[in-house]
Amino acid sequence: MSEEVKATGWDAIDRTMEAIYGEQEPKHYGTLVSYVLGGPDPLDGISAYKLETPESHWHMVTYGFSEIYEKESDNPEVSGFGFELTFRLKRKEGEEEPPAWALNLLQNMGRYVFNSGNVFRNGDYMDANGPICLESDTKLTALAFMTDPELGTIETENGQVQFLQMIGITDDELEAMQTWNTLGVLSASAAYMPGSITDLERESFLNYPDVSKKVDEGREREGSNTGFLFNDNLSWVPEKKGLFRKKPAMLTLGAKQTETISKVLRGRILKGKGLTLAGPHILVVIEPGEKSGYTIEKDKVQLILDKQSAIELNEKLIPKEGVIELSSFEQMVVKIVKTHIKDNEGNVVQVIG
Repeated sequence: MSEEVKATGWDAIDRTMEAIYGEQEPKHYGTLVSYVLGGPDPLDGISAYKLETPESHWHMVTYGFSEIYEKESDNPEVSGFGFELTFRLKRKEGEEEPPAWALNLLQNMGRYVFNSGNVFRNGDYMDANGPICLESDTKLTALAFMTDPELGTIETENGQVQFLQMIGITDDELEAMQTWNTLGVLSASAAYMPGSITDLERESFLNYPDVSKKVDEGREREGSNTGFLFNDNLSWVPEKKGLFRKKPAMLTLGAKQTETISKVLRGRILKGKGLTLAGPHILVVIEPGEKSGYTIEKDKVQLILDKQSAIELNEKLIPKEGVIELSSFEQMVVKIVKTHIKDNEGNVVQVIG
């Protein structure tokens, strides 16, 4: 007979939850067939606790991003991916089970991490490219991540585990986080979001003048913490010789992110910080400098923008198909192409630009 598998990490999470919720028995949703054996769900379990303060809500916690059984990875300091996700969701009157869409969302986060190897950290954000609750009219279309204020970080026999709380956010809140920083925007909104509980029916917190003012002041004071942006349509064509003069290099961007790129440029290049744009086949690393220019190395472009070029590009980048010429940097033009937003089945549901 094989030895019994020890649930060392699982037990550590259970002890952490018991310290807060005592004898409350959570709603638990386990996985019938393990992901490594071909099952559809990467997380081995999700527990949901019922709370009434600061308002009625579910507090969900995952089991599976960390090493919940015996230690397998080589890093003794960190358990698995180093975190578990939590999600606080406003509970409807009379609701006795957490909604299936929320459990599916957490499993989808698992699929993303397990398939890509990308991990979430305190202060991260993620564009969902649509409602976080499919087939709803919620304005929450993105997610932010912060350390769960109650659970924090624990030490287990398998290494450290941080509990990251996932929070639903709107498009304009996402842009504010990109052009300033996630934790700053969440802090500015805290008075209107006690417990950082996700409420599908809420409007944008930026509709409140005091929140909008704090975000504007923070962005102007500190610039942007976003040093990396992905753009599906990113490409680069170097200068070409023509009959009478050279054709300038062409940087291509998708329309969806042009406004965000514009604001992040202002919050980084004009603050003396760089910005990396990543596409399917190329990286464009933008840095501030005394004289605009660029160099190419395989699938990487090093683009230098002086202050005048950065300001001009910031002013001209809009989400509209076309070509932008820069009077301050004649060796490059920027082409904006339409962005096609698709649903999970690959159908185009929105065209930007």
